[in-house]
Amino acid sequence: MSTRPGPATLLDRLVFVHPGEGAPLAAAFVYNFLLFAAYYILRPLRDSMGVTGGVHALDDLFWFTFLGMLLAVPLFGWISGRFRRAVFLPWTYVFFIVNLLAFWAMFTAFADDTWPARVFFVWVSVFNLFVVSVFWSFMADLFNKEQAGRMFAFIAGGASTGAIIGSGLTAFFAETLGDVNLLLVSSGMLGATLFLMRYLLRWSAGRATAGDRVADRPLGGNPFAGITLVLRSGYLAGIALFVFLMAGVTTFLYLQQAALLATHFPDGSERTAFLGRIDTLVNGIALLFQLLAVGRLTARLGVMAMMVAVPVIVAAGFLLIAASPTLATLVAVYVVRRVGQYAVTRPSLHILYTTVDRAAKYKAKNFNDTVVYRGSDAVVASIHEAVVRSLALGLAGIAWLGAGIAVAWAGVAIFLGRAHERTVPARPPG
Repeated sequence: MSTRPGPATLLDRLVFVHPGEGAPLAAAFVYNFLLFAAYYILRPLRDSMGVTGGVHALDDLFWFTFLGMLLAVPLFGWISGRFRRAVFLPWTYVFFIVNLLAFWAMFTAFADDTWPARVFFVWVSVFNLFVVSVFWSFMADLFNKEQAGRMFAFIAGGASTGAIIGSGLTAFFAETLGDVNLLLVSSGMLGATLFLMRYLLRWSAGRATAGDRVADRPLGGNPFAGITLVLRSGYLAGIALFVFLMAGVTTFLYLQQAALLATHFPDGSERTAFLGRIDTLVNGIALLFQLLAVGRLTARLGVMAMMVAVPVIVAAGFLLIAASPTLATLVAVYVVRRVGQYAVTRPSLHILYTTVDRAAKYKAKNFNDTVVYRGSDAVVASIHEAVVRSLALGLAGIAWLGAGIAVAWAGVAIFLGRAHERTVPARPPG
């Protein structure tokens, strides 16, 4: 008789699974896999198109992205306030699928793609944060605080797995099939998430109590409820500041990388393929951490320790860039930062929302994940551009500024970690 462990035994070795949790956990993993595979097909294409109009135009694109978020978030707030989650969740994804098909038609029809490329850059920058925010709001609504500590890192592993597949498809097929045609593959994967979403909604409804069914009514409130919830809560405002600083660190590294890539890879297809290979490396390493270590470390060390670790590492990375300001050093720090953010920081950040009410899970979280994140992009990109022009700072000088942001980021992480650990466990999911 074979002694090879079965799927349930293997899953239990990766994450502490209680009875009845295996199927929804697997569904959430695959859902996240498909979502990120769809996005990571688009990510290298977006980054390549971002420099089509010149690196100097990136700060303008960040501001247009922020304006796009300012339009999208109140619309989502209005829809979520008037429809149940079983309605507004799938239709949010259908909207983006239709958009992808429209972009494929646009790029196929027009030879001059400068302006379509800029519009696409803005759209993808809105799309990726929006659909991911909706996904994790849904997860925080399905699972409670204790479950999230055990399971969210594993669910995040679905993102890394999908990112590996998506970026791999772009890296190996962008030049042969044509990067524009990969939009169709992305839209198909995004459409497949709807089946997993429906399963999880049915699972949740099957476990719901009478009180849960009342709570599953439309959220109500006005379209701008997300920002008012954040401003009224020190905890939610702290999360907003954490997100702002996290995005600021990302933007500093992204802009410096974009400038060096434009010099080293002037051909757009070569640049897209190189970025795809970086994505594959990052997500391969992140996946190992997510599946083998992060969930157990979070259960043992607590959320605060996990949230502080990455800002401290990033601050050290900026100091390394200041000492050795080369493309190789920048890419190395960029990879380490992304691995830490995907494997450790983001799952910990999503856990913070398991102790707030449903309106905060969807509306405040959506505001923080989209408007605050892209607002940081826009503000920090403009500061970066002003500093570079006025002070004529090179990569080393910019790295010192990035290190300061990372230190402030670590301080906010300590505050949030302590606040979360003082909260009482959330009720069981329903």
